[in-house]
Amino acid sequence: MTENKCSCEDEQDSSDDYLEETCIFCIIANGDDPYTEILAEDEDIVCFKDIDPGAPHHYLVITKKHIHSCLSLQADDLNLVRRMAEMGRDVLKANDVTDFEDISLGFHVPPYITVPHLHLHVLAPFSEIFIWSKEKYTSFWYLTEEKLRHKLTKNKKSDDRKRTCNKCLQPCGAM
Repeated sequence: MTENKCSCEDEQDSSDDYLEETCIFCIIANGDDPYTEILAEDEDIVCFKDIDPGAPHHYLVITKKHIHSCLSLQADDLNLVRRMAEMGRDVLKANDVTDFEDISLGFHVPPYITVPHLHLHVLAPFSEIFIWSKEKYTSFWYLTEEKLRHKLTKNKKSDDRKRTCNKCLQPCGAM
């Protein structure tokens, strides 16, 4: 994904091999779970039905590479988030959802995640979200895809400014 990582992610990466062997989403992404039907797939992401749906249509789009959560993403991952959302919308279309004003695409924020593997919730119709799940998809701990893209875009602009020399307006070290 990105080349620049914060030092705390290095500690998490040390257990990636273990996580990929035991993480249910890694197992699903590798096509090794016989009970999960993959609805859409590309080289980096897959989509399937949520086993505990919060709405009449509830799908998850996950990464094939183990990424802990949306907080692990950086500005360079903006395209990944866009592609995850696009795949979610495509699966909704394939399942005859037509009102795209009545959907929710979003990520839970740690510690409010049940599986520590990046996954986008795709819910429709959002107006028919199940009562018991309403808090899960409307709380502070639920970051919509749009808000995450905005945050990553803002971070990217900040990163670009940090890399540019204020004196010559060239990338740092290019003087």
